Order: sequence, then structure tokens, then C-alpha cells
Amino acid sequence: MRKTTLKNGLRILEIPQNASLAVTILVLVGTGTKNETKNLQGISHFLEHMFFKGTKKRKTAIAVSEPLDRVGGMYNAFTGYDYTGYYAKVDAKHFDLALDWVSDIFLNSLLPPKEIEKEKGVVIEELNMDNDAPMQRIQIVWRELLYGNQPAGWNIVGTKESIMGLTRKSIHDYMKSQYVAQNTVVCVAGNLKEETHREMEKKFHAVRSS
Repeated sequence: MRKTTLKNGLRILEIPQNASLAVTILVLVGTGTKNETKNLQGISHFLEHMFFKGTKKRKTAIAVSEPLDRVGGMYNAFTGYDYTGYYAKVDAKHFDLALDWVSDIFLNSLLPPKEIEKEKGVVIEELNMDNDAPMQRIQIVWRELLYGNQPAGWNIVGTKESIMGLTRKSIHDYMKSQYVAQNTVVCVAGNLKEETHREMEKKFHAVRSS
């Protein structure tokens, strides 16, 4: 494994796996539910959704998903109490595409106002589904009982009221405060090329310092 810290403070981890035919790129940010305030519950998870709604280069949600779908790639994101992650996994020959895609959604997401309003309905439906599924619901209730009304006891998805209260400004401000180089790790694993490090540094040197 190779670890490098860029001048802006961002850390890059390279994990060669020469026997693999694939490569995975993961951007992990050290922010989640624990960094939220009561009126902004669920903002970490909501921002994760918004990164798939359009960038300066890929203007629409379809334009974001299509390039990796076309080559059979896997991609997704996840939010926890301490972290938020974005990743793409592709055949190693499509490394350049995956790197461009991950860095694009991370650095250039537009947060379109119309998509924010549409996504509120999607996330509220996700919350409804969690509340209707006994296995999911018990996890929510357990945290509430164990930790009470503070970030460790809140639902990652938020509440209907907090979701509906989100604005583009509150989402942008949260991203600006948390999505900084010193709070970010980029990991690449799999069948790596000799120039992988140089290409990673070129793409992520633009991540803003705090």
C-alpha cells in the first residue's frame, strides 16, 4: 500500500492487487450524521443523493449514470454517522473513465434547485419505507432509546420536517464546510497502472482546503 498526502491535505491510498481484473475508486469524507444540527437532520444523506443529479460536465442524472452503465461498471454512495462515501468499480481498462466520473461528481456537482425539490419526495419515501420495514424500524428506535435526542440517536435519513426544510443554500454551505481536502481520503484498489498516482493527484489537487 502507498499513502500520499497532497499539498492541500488530501490523502491518497493506493492498494495494488495485480491478480484483479478490476479497479475501484472510493472517495471518503469524514462527515455524517454526527456533524449535523437538529434542524439539518439528514443533510449528509441528502447531499449524497444530490451528487448524482448533474455536474458541470454531465448536466443531468442520466448523463451522470450513463457512462459507467455503458461499460458495466458498479457505482454507488453511502452515508453513516461518521462518514460519507462515493465509489465506482470498473474493469481495469476503464480506470480513466472511473477516475473522471468520481472526481467529477465530487468536485463539480451542480445541486440543481429543481432536483433538490424532487429529491425531497424521494428521500421522504425512503424514510417511509424504513419505518414500514420492521428490521429497519427497530434499528431506528434502538438508537433513539439508546442515545436520545442528539446526533448519535438520530436517523441518518432525517425527519420529514428536516428534509422539507432543506434549501440549496443550507446544502451548499454544509458541503463547503465539510467537503474539504483535510477531511477527505481517496482510495484506489485493484489492477493499478504505473501512472495511477500521477493521474489521481492531477484530478484531486483541486479539492478545496479548509
